[in-house]
Amino acid sequence: MDLTASDLHPFGSEISEETLARRFADCRQWEDRLRQVILLAKALPALPPSLKSAENLLSGCESRVWLGHRQLADGSLHFYADSEGRIVKGLLAIVLTHIEAKKPTDPVLQSPLALFDRLGLREELSVSRADGLQAIACRIKAIAAGYG
Repeated sequence: MDLTASDLHPFGSEISEETLARRFADCRQWEDRLRQVILLAKALPALPPSLKSAENLLSGCESRVWLGHRQLADGSLHFYADSEGRIVKGLLAIVLTHIEAKKPTDPVLQSPLALFDRLGLREELSVSRADGLQAIACRIKAIAAGYG
C-alpha cells in the first residue's frame, strides 16, 4: 500500500492545532472535552488490516494501539494510528495533529504530547491513559531518532 500524507487521516493538514485549540476553548467541563475527543476519534479512519501489524502494535497501552509511519519524499514523516478504544483513538488524533508531516529533526517530535498541555487535557487523564500516552510519545521519539 502506497500511503501519502492525506490517505489515512485529516490530522495535521485539514485539522490543525489551531482548529483543535478553537474546538476545546469553549469546553469548560471535562465532559465537554471528552465529547470533543470522541468526535476526533470518529474522524480518524480505521487502519486497514495490513497496517495493524505486530511491528506497529504498541505495548504499554490499556487498549490495543497501532502506530506506524513512513518517510515522505520531502523527508518529513507521515504517521498513522488506530486503537480499539474510542477515547484512546481520539487522543491519537490529537497526537497526529501535532506530529504529522514533521521532519525527523523537528523539536516537535521530541515533545509529541505538548498539544495536550495547550488544550488543557493532560491533567484530566487517568493514570492508565497518561501511561499509554507516554508509551506513544516514546515510540514517536524512537522513530524520529531512527532517522538521525
